[in-house]
Amino acid sequence: MSDIEQFRVECAAWLDENCPSSMRWEGPKAGDGTIGEMLAWGGRKADWSKNPDARVWLDRMAEKGWTAPTWAREYGGGGLDKDEGRVLGQEMARLKAMPPLAGFGLTMIGPLLIDHGTEEQKKRFLPEICRGEIRWCQGYSEPNSGSDLASLATRAELDGDDWVLNGQKVWTSYADLADWMFCLVRTDTESKHGGITFILFDMDDPGITVRPIPLISGYSPFCETFIEDVRVPRDQVVGGVNNGWAMAKALLGHERSMISSAFSERSSVNRVVELAREYLPGEDGRIGDAHRRDSVAALTMDKVCLDLTIRRTGEAAKLGQQPGPETSIFKYYATELNKDRYSLMLSVLGPQALGWEGEGFEDGELQITREWLRSRGNSIEGGTSEIQLNIIAKRVLGLPD
Repeated sequence: MSDIEQFRVECAAWLDENCPSSMRWEGPKAGDGTIGEMLAWGGRKADWSKNPDARVWLDRMAEKGWTAPTWAREYGGGGLDKDEGRVLGQEMARLKAMPPLAGFGLTMIGPLLIDHGTEEQKKRFLPEICRGEIRWCQGYSEPNSGSDLASLATRAELDGDDWVLNGQKVWTSYADLADWMFCLVRTDTESKHGGITFILFDMDDPGITVRPIPLISGYSPFCETFIEDVRVPRDQVVGGVNNGWAMAKALLGHERSMISSAFSERSSVNRVVELAREYLPGEDGRIGDAHRRDSVAALTMDKVCLDLTIRRTGEAAKLGQQPGPETSIFKYYATELNKDRYSLMLSVLGPQALGWEGEGFEDGELQITREWLRSRGNSIEGGTSEIQLNIIAKRVLGLPD
């Protein structure tokens, strides 16, 4: 038996023994608006009483280092190579085991610190991320700096050994639940792109005020964050003063890869097929409406194309290739695919998609309607679809302005 086969046997046995039954699932269902709550995000504000098994599962996986299986052991990871990490993922999928930990720590700031952080920053933050002890939010967009992110105005001025921050951020996802923020601030007004610095700070500072922003769907992870005279030590700058734009671009690559992967996993067509068979029944279990059958087939092919393209990028990552402008393709395609999926579900439901509350509608129908409304924001978050298309045109296809 080869080493990797032996690892698979041991991995499968450990997962079978240690993964609580309540942490095994079929995957997010269409209309399931609680995906963020189903996964363990961790942090000081986490309420584990809602599902104590989630904490048990997190602690067991963190002790193995398998919350971040391919990160170095010295930083709290599992020290697995790429093949072992792939086997772990396959065995978790076989068991239908929920991820023990999710969030921006694992998918965004953690990878950035591994690539660009100081040794002190890695040792300070990465183990806490792996153990689920710290939850992060992102401070990029501002009320007047969305698509033109480099025009941001939140200031950081040096005062002794500290930076003093003042400004406002918006669309800071889960800021009300976060422990720390990774943030872009202006440290030089002479250069638009060259005067930006990437900095980390604690959200419990008394100068931080967070206000959730309600969405039309009735649920929102988005917040606006006000920053007033927040003092941040110099050693919490990542990548060097006035080098924040380079850090921002690197992190956006990780973010867009994360978004595309998340929506690829979430955009399963299986539930769409189930709904179509239930609401538009035909003979022999087929979908009874020919037009809807064509739509489901097209959605299925689009999903397969996205999955194969993401897999190809995963293979490139194994060779050490960092996320580049091509991540804009994934972000654009995955979010548009998710929007199409919800639109098709509403089309299948017909009049049953018109409910908001009250009698005459199943809970699942009402949920799908709300999630359809929420999906409209997919083409805005993480960079608008229009911005992604510009990046694809200029930096991937090399087209002129």
